[in-house]
Amino acid sequence: MKYFRFAVIACCLFFAFQDSEAQVRRFGLGVIFGEPAGISAKLWTSNNNAFDFGLGWSMGGDRMGRYDYYYNYNRTNRVHFHMDYVWHLFNTIHSSERFPLYYGIGGRMNSGAGYEASVAVRGVLGIAWLPRETPIDIFLELVPMFQLTSSSGFGLDAGVGARYFF
Repeated sequence: MKYFRFAVIACCLFFAFQDSEAQVRRFGLGVIFGEPAGISAKLWTSNNNAFDFGLGWSMGGDRMGRYDYYYNYNRTNRVHFHMDYVWHLFNTIHSSERFPLYYGIGGRMNSGAGYEASVAVRGVLGIAWLPRETPIDIFLELVPMFQLTSSSGFGLDAGVGARYFF
């Protein structure tokens, strides 16, 4: 009976700490919809940390306006690039699937439509679904930011997306 308990505990620990396919295959590429919309990439650097990249176009505003609403000065599109470093919390949501919460910090640059070299500092809060048997992740994130140039102010981006890991 002693060995049976040991075997059960060992099996439970083995399955609890298995990486998902998305983590085993370290680089993922996909799409993000929202603000911005475009290409999303992720590069895992460890079992809990990753670089997150985005390249796309930005159609909405880039910061909160004078009257506390999100606006676009010129009503035109801009090119958007961001890069974040994120930490994943795998033990927050207990489920048979993996739903890590993640948070991080990074930067964003917009260019075009009167926002030449607009730079912002970003904070990232999100949740992802990492299926165990499939090399994908599906994510939802909220990104508060502080724009440094060309004019300063607070803003908010949000997106939903999916990536395939190679």
